[in-house]
Amino acid sequence: MAQDLLITPTTYCPSLTHYERWHTRSVMVGDVGIGGANPIRVQSMTTTDTMDTAGTVAQSIRMIDAGCEIVRITAPSKDEAENLAEIKKQLRAKGYRTPLVADIHFTPNAAEIAARIVEKVRVNPGNYADKKKFDVREYTDAQYNDELERIRKRFLPLVKICKEEGTAMRIGTNHGSLSDRILNRYGDTPLGMVESAFEFLRICRDENYHEIVLSMKASNTHVMVQAYRLLVHKMMELGWNYPLHLGVTEAGDGEDGRVKSAVGIGALLEDGLGDTIRVSLTEDPEAEIPVAQELVARYPRKDHASIMPVEHVPMDPFSYARRQSRGTLNIGARHVPVVIADMRKKTAITAASFFAWGYRYSVPNDKWNIADQACDYAFIGKNSIDFAIPGTLGIIQDHAVWLKDRAKPRHYPFITTNDYRAGVEQHDEFNLVHATLADHDATLIEKLRDDATAVLLIDTANAHGMAEERRLFFELMEARCDVPVIIGRMYGDISREKLVLHSSTDIGPLFLDGMGDGIFLADDDGGREDLLCRTAFGILQATRTRISKTEYISCPSCGRTLFDLQETTAKIRARTSHLKGVKIGIMGCIVNGPGEMADADYGYVGTGAGVITLYKEKEVVKRNVPAERAVDELIELIKQGGDWVEVE
Repeated sequence: MAQDLLITPTTYCPSLTHYERWHTRSVMVGDVGIGGANPIRVQSMTTTDTMDTAGTVAQSIRMIDAGCEIVRITAPSKDEAENLAEIKKQLRAKGYRTPLVADIHFTPNAAEIAARIVEKVRVNPGNYADKKKFDVREYTDAQYNDELERIRKRFLPLVKICKEEGTAMRIGTNHGSLSDRILNRYGDTPLGMVESAFEFLRICRDENYHEIVLSMKASNTHVMVQAYRLLVHKMMELGWNYPLHLGVTEAGDGEDGRVKSAVGIGALLEDGLGDTIRVSLTEDPEAEIPVAQELVARYPRKDHASIMPVEHVPMDPFSYARRQSRGTLNIGARHVPVVIADMRKKTAITAASFFAWGYRYSVPNDKWNIADQACDYAFIGKNSIDFAIPGTLGIIQDHAVWLKDRAKPRHYPFITTNDYRAGVEQHDEFNLVHATLADHDATLIEKLRDDATAVLLIDTANAHGMAEERRLFFELMEARCDVPVIIGRMYGDISREKLVLHSSTDIGPLFLDGMGDGIFLADDDGGREDLLCRTAFGILQATRTRISKTEYISCPSCGRTLFDLQETTAKIRARTSHLKGVKIGIMGCIVNGPGEMADADYGYVGTGAGVITLYKEKEVVKRNVPAERAVDELIELIKQGGDWVEVE
């Protein structure tokens, strides 16, 4: 941390405009350094039974060969903790020195065994010395202090062992497993997550033990980002600088899991926060590594164009509030963010051109079928349309073409900044005004403020574009300019996976902070419109600003998992993917189950061999359901809850 950094009530990173990684202390995990001047480390977790030594060793090697720098293995009991010695021995015999981490929940005795074997232990302060009962009670200060003393006595032996053995520790708060004590005093909040970690961290500091990494994981990207920011803010106030392990827990699989992970992790990386990351996908752990590597490959941003410093931050970075914008047609105000399709490069526009963007025209029925993920507007550039468009769709054209087509319903002009300044003829309802970040000034902002028909489309070529666009939002807020803003970004010749990850990182953080009334994704490859559409809606879904599909809070599996998570998630998705807006938690075990159910509408949790427990939010509805009937029972529960709809 820079010595001259002024800590204000909104400070959570070294700079909001100049990329600078927050300088944390260096913590050694075996031969691998985390924090300090070390690179951002990539890690993952095995999914095998820890007692399956050969399987765990083989999977660890696959992960390491893929680039995993730290391997985490679950140790749910003393037996698994003791078997870590054999796993480590076999890995070392094969020439692998990658440090191992024991993942601990509920079992302090297992942690104490593991701390003498592996290079790092991870403890969850929500369940290391507590069991979650969702009890509601008021704690007096004396009662609360008695609880802290109980925790100290339970936790202190592990701290002393780690200090003696040179073993590192991650104090990993999980939003879904905060203790009843924390929930009753601080609520289910980012502040509660930070205080949960600080209870344990203070004990470590009292013992002069500092080989600690901190994490604030949640499946809700808003909560996750706000908790990490608040954690750093409070550490800055106290003069602490422990390294950060970043991750969105239970992110899911496929594109959804990648978008959600990139939105949450990327929001922090963009601001220079994070020393090691784990991307939690419901896939084989070695599949997580390339995704994590791609996320960290963009940092540090050494050569980004300069951005004017921010003198005042007109937002609270620790809670969500949407920027106030006026309503122009269905854009801004209380409307959900819109999605604009990029169809400029097409030589001609036909009904089939809209297939990739959620509109399918049925010739026999002479009608349009509209998907839940259908764009709201299509920018067709110099093209014209000679057929009837769907009633939910707006068409945006280059200004000169629009002048010829302006009599057509739901057709609107695209106006450059220079033309807008010059006062070209405008539509009397909606005009899309395009400005790169270099084009704006106080005069333009004043004109936009007084023009109720204008919607601003912004984009940037700055390598640190998220920060530059955020800087413009701050300017608009300071000038009390409530023009709706579409966040745009053009991508060049990059892979499909990079397009998904980069756009989620560049644009997602702005929506997490309530900025943006729409999204416009474009790329040089004209054959990826379906991907652009899914990614745009995926970013809005991951930031919970527009829900267009079912959300799956699905854990990545580990040695505690009691069923095949990938197979089960696929089965549940096949039956429920049409339930727009319903959140379904799919958990391999009880560790994160009950807590995470508070953020899901329905939960499917493994509680024994071949046995499932079903939840409605955080409440148990059915216990000990045989796995072969559990998906059917889940569907019945959703029907009873009134959230089921039949597939059309």
